[in-house]
Amino acid sequence: MSARDLFVSAARDSLRSGRKRLSVSQSLDLAAQVSAVDLGLKPALLYDSNGASAQQLQRYLGSLRSLRLASDSLLALDLNGNGLIVNAGALRLNVEQMTRHGGPAVVDASASLEKPVVSGAQRGRLKGLAADLLLLLEEFQRLGEADEPLCVGEKAEDWNLCTAFGLLLGYPVSYWFDQAESFENCLSMTPLVAVAASAAWRADGVAHTFCLYSFSVPAALQEETRSELEDWRVRLQERFELQGVMKDLRISQSTVTLPSICL
Repeated sequence: MSARDLFVSAARDSLRSGRKRLSVSQSLDLAAQVSAVDLGLKPALLYDSNGASAQQLQRYLGSLRSLRLASDSLLALDLNGNGLIVNAGALRLNVEQMTRHGGPAVVDASASLEKPVVSGAQRGRLKGLAADLLLLLEEFQRLGEADEPLCVGEKAEDWNLCTAFGLLLGYPVSYWFDQAESFENCLSMTPLVAVAASAAWRADGVAHTFCLYSFSVPAALQEETRSELEDWRVRLQERFELQGVMKDLRISQSTVTLPSICL
């Protein structure tokens, strides 16, 4: 079997939700995403193709390792019922590099605000969240529980999951909102700059184009977050040039205004 066929078979066998299996296209897109995480082009991916659990993601990674299609750097993470595939080394490096320059910008989009603002206080709290997360990863790796996903339980109860996902996924800008106040936000009809990075993953000589990154920042805060966005762009391009599996990196942006935004 070709590498593409092996990736597809591993996904369709390991990640069933009930009787429903991933399509070939979904399986190839996941393979490209996992390869990008394995290469350190992004620290993690959030799995949302179907209702497969973190335990199933761990089984999928085990299958890829047995086929020599993935390294031991990857682990499955269960964060409040959300499954992620994480490259612990890449996450640590990404957090260290970002915090060296002040850390990711954090946008307060609480419903009580008239408009979103960059929050220095929440940026400080994000550094504490990052330290907690890295400590959990180190402890998990030290115990060597490679056959089980890392489940973040009580520790995550104090985290804003939207902010945590931004950190895990390597975004230069994360959103925060006051969960004690409301799970709504103030982004309705707010112009947002949507940033997307795509690449072509090549397996068996055939290219599969996929979305490597996708995030947004309020257009009114683009100038205030310019240094974080530029730092993210430069570091991504540098990492991309160090590997040969992915080709044709493209970074684009567009402005969108939507009646409602779910964070």
